[in-house]
Amino acid sequence: MEVQYKKLLASTLVGIVVLANSACGVIDDRTDKYVEAAEKAPLKTPSGDPLPRANEAYPIRDIGKDTSRLTAQGEVPRPPDSTSEILAENYLIENVEGQTWILVNEVPGQVWPSVSAYMNERGLGSAYESTQLGVIQSEIANFSRRARDLLEMPDVDEGQDENYKVVQARVAPGVRRKTTEIQFRVLELDERPDELLPWPSESEARGLERKLLEDIAVFLKSREDNKSYSRAALDMTDAPKVRLLDEDGRQAAGIKMAVSYERAWGALRRALSEAQIPVVDLDRSGGQFYVDFRSEDERAPNWFGFFAKDPTPEYTFYVRLEEQDDGILVTTGRAEDYDGTDRSQELLSKLFEFLY
Repeated sequence: MEVQYKKLLASTLVGIVVLANSACGVIDDRTDKYVEAAEKAPLKTPSGDPLPRANEAYPIRDIGKDTSRLTAQGEVPRPPDSTSEILAENYLIENVEGQTWILVNEVPGQVWPSVSAYMNERGLGSAYESTQLGVIQSEIANFSRRARDLLEMPDVDEGQDENYKVVQARVAPGVRRKTTEIQFRVLELDERPDELLPWPSESEARGLERKLLEDIAVFLKSREDNKSYSRAALDMTDAPKVRLLDEDGRQAAGIKMAVSYERAWGALRRALSEAQIPVVDLDRSGGQFYVDFRSEDERAPNWFGFFAKDPTPEYTFYVRLEEQDDGILVTTGRAEDYDGTDRSQELLSKLFEFLY
C-alpha cells in the first residue's frame, strides 16, 4: 500500500511539472510589448472630424521616444500623479441645444486676460469690452489679413463691396464652481458698429465658431505657464449659477440653477451619471427623472446579495425641474408607492455636490 501511495504521489508531481511547463509556453510574456508599444492615430468621427472630446479621460503623460526610464524586467512603471489634472485635459468643448462653448477649469478672472490676448494675437483686436457683461468685441476683421484667414474670408477685388465682420467673445462663470465658459459669435453687418453690440442668443455661424473654440483651446494650452489675473473681471464671479436654497436652517428647499432649461437638464443628467445614481426613466417635457436612490442595505437586504448580480434598478425617487422667472428650480421626492426610508434630502445634497 505504501509503495502504491508513493507511485501515485510521484505521478501527480510529474503531472504538475508538465502542466506548469506547458502553461509557460501558452501564456505570452507581454512585458516588452508595454515598453515597445507604438502610439496610434487619434480617433475621429466617420466624417473625418476630430471628436468633440478629443482628450483622454485618463491621460498618459507623454514621454516622447525616450524609453530609457522604462524597464523590461517585469516591473511596470508607476503612473504619474494626475491630482492636478482634474477636469484633465483642461479644455472641453460642450454643446447643448445649439449652444457651444469651451469649458475651462479656471475662474473667469484668470481666463479673461488670456481671451483678450487671443483676440490680439489672431489679428481680431478689441474695439469694445465689458467685464460686467463678460464680452469682448473685435475690431472690423475685414482689414486684417490674419483675421480674414482665421474667419475664412475670401479675397475681394479692390473697390468691391463686402459686409463687415466682427467677432464677439463671451467669458462667463461655468455651472460648476471655479470653471469658466467661453463662447464666440461671428457677426456679419451692413454698417460698421460704433458701440458694443448685444450678445446674440442664437448662432449664425456654428461651424466657424466651433473652429474658433478649437483654436483658442490650443492657444490657452500654450499659455498655461504664463497666467495672469484680471481684477476687473472679479465681478463675473459674484453670482454662482447653482445654489442650494435653505428652507428652515435644517433642510434644503431645492437647488436653483440660473441657466436655461436645456442647460439644467443636461447638467442634471451628467450629475446623476457621475454620482452613479441609476435613472430608471425620464420625462424631458415634464421635467422629471425617475431614479433609484435606495441605500445599499435596501438593495441587498440579506447576505445572499453578496453573491448575486447587481440588483435591477427600481423607481424610488424623482428629480423634478420647474421653470421659473429667475431660472430653474430642482426638487426631489419619494415615489408614491415606495415605503422605504425617505432619502430625498440626501439625494438633493448629492446632486448639488456634483453640480457645484
